[in-house]
Amino acid sequence: MDILSIGIAAVSFVVVFSVLVFFHELGHFWVARRFGIRVDVFSIGFGPSLWSRKDRHGIEWRISAVPLGGYVKFFGDASGASNQNSDIQSLSEEDKRDCFHFRPLHQRALVVAAGPIANFLLAFVIFTVMFMAVGQPYTPPVVDKVVAGSPAEAGGLRTGDRILNVGAFEVQTFEEVANLIAMNPGKELSMRVERDGEVMVFAATPATFERNSMKIGQLGITSTGRETVQRGPLEAPVYAVRQIRDDVVMILHVVGEMLRGERSVKELGGPLKIAEVSGEVAQVSLVALVMLAGMLSVNLGLINLFPIPMLDGGHLLYYAFEAVRGRPLGEKVQEYGFRVGMALVLLLMVVVTFNDVSSWIP
Repeated sequence: MDILSIGIAAVSFVVVFSVLVFFHELGHFWVARRFGIRVDVFSIGFGPSLWSRKDRHGIEWRISAVPLGGYVKFFGDASGASNQNSDIQSLSEEDKRDCFHFRPLHQRALVVAAGPIANFLLAFVIFTVMFMAVGQPYTPPVVDKVVAGSPAEAGGLRTGDRILNVGAFEVQTFEEVANLIAMNPGKELSMRVERDGEVMVFAATPATFERNSMKIGQLGITSTGRETVQRGPLEAPVYAVRQIRDDVVMILHVVGEMLRGERSVKELGGPLKIAEVSGEVAQVSLVALVMLAGMLSVNLGLINLFPIPMLDGGHLLYYAFEAVRGRPLGEKVQEYGFRVGMALVLLLMVVVTFNDVSSWIP
């Protein structure tokens, strides 16, 4: 990458990621304030403060040096991870009413869940607006070419076939077909196809290829027809929900394969990979960058719901135990859980950073 490309990638990453983090933390903040919970700090980024100011409610709004996340620090928190201050039990009754940790279970759960929900809502708004204003670009699921000797030819597919289903999934675009094929390397797929007005069923097994240390499936079919459909105000939200659903299914599918050992952790990408992709997309068009922001917002919301201590999903897991037991888990159990969660998050950061750096080294 040249200096200009690196600069565009860096700026695109910081802008896009900061917007996504802002809306995530705004979800936590907004719901907390609706319940009257006191907030001490709202920070975009971690580490030393680059800029800050306090509003009339005593909330410090802060931009910090490391643009890899953010946090809302509630009154009674020891840090941005929402772990309790050691002297929290000595608070007055009046202060306890303002403290997040003394609020009813349902309020705490809603505050925690509001961050990921905000990311899904942001993605929904982005997709809905873009599908109405610019249109939804897609390729019809019609086969233009079948590569000779490919799994598609062996499975019986022909030029002109319109693909209706891949496995259990109904498809309306060739992008959906390509994603499902890519996610299933070496696995036999049943495909419902319309040919000359007749619906037929074929079976084909995508060949396995490696691209940037990532295993993907290829069937040997192409489709070159490109269309853009401008969605109306009633159908755009429906297609936005479908887009979010498809993104969630794809992420969970890949994560499941990694947990089963069917995919390598080398496929994981971190900040450098996101920056590289953001820079490439930004050079294509602003529309493409906004669409990428929508997909990354889905990723951020879903990953934060994973039941890992330190993430929102970990807090919700603790609250689920509290709801069943009728009382919170012991402090030691929670502390060890957060330590394990922190270790897992740090390990993940090391792995994705190593993968990022390795991909840049010739």
